[in-house]
Amino acid sequence: MKRKSVGDSTTKRLIKVKAKPFDVEFDVAQAALVIVDMQNDFLHPEGWFAQKGIDTRDVRKPIAKISKFLDTWRAHHGHVIWLNWGVRADLLNLPKSFQKKATWSGANRFEAVGYAQSSPIDHGPSLVQGSWGAQTISEFKTHPSDIVVHKHRLSGFWDNELDSILRLMGVNTLAFAGINTDRCVFSSLQDASFLGYECLLLKDLCATSSPDYVSQAIYFLVEKLHGHTTNATVLAKALMAP
Repeated sequence: MKRKSVGDSTTKRLIKVKAKPFDVEFDVAQAALVIVDMQNDFLHPEGWFAQKGIDTRDVRKPIAKISKFLDTWRAHHGHVIWLNWGVRADLLNLPKSFQKKATWSGANRFEAVGYAQSSPIDHGPSLVQGSWGAQTISEFKTHPSDIVVHKHRLSGFWDNELDSILRLMGVNTLAFAGINTDRCVFSSLQDASFLGYECLLLKDLCATSSPDYVSQAIYFLVEKLHGHTTNATVLAKALMAP
């Protein structure tokens, strides 16, 4: 007997979403919302970013919008993936130069707290899987059916199990939300497209601390090469249509 995967459905629920560069159609049962890096070390006022002096106001902007959209997405049986940084405590799979970048303070100084190191306000080692900093922020209501995957690179598809999980679930379409638009979100979306997934970037559910023109460049690249851009408000309307 053929094993039925989690994503199998006897009745397809195809929706058509207005997007750029053209509209896209997909089966909700075979789609996942991938929420990137909405975790304590990046968003909490006592997290790794805040203690490094990084202004977190911009990256916190999508929180309420993601929360609202989650209710609609779950109501229509879409899968939810929380894709968080969660490195090994011993850092054995992180290149030395990559580790060093995390401690860069500017002007050729390397004084900041790095991966797996504790900040002055000690919530445990930074971005280590199982630590406070790797946990999704408390503003979100997680669901028992949600799946958490930890990553070790900017892209969520390297050196971990994300691709295997999605394929065994029967997922072929990914909608991306989270932070930072031009870093982990884009890196993960780009690799997803290389692996054969249909990709949507939900612009109103993403944010970055980089200048606005950087996001505009990401939208251009996604529309030109890797998938589609749209907004969660547009996707929600498509989900609720008869």
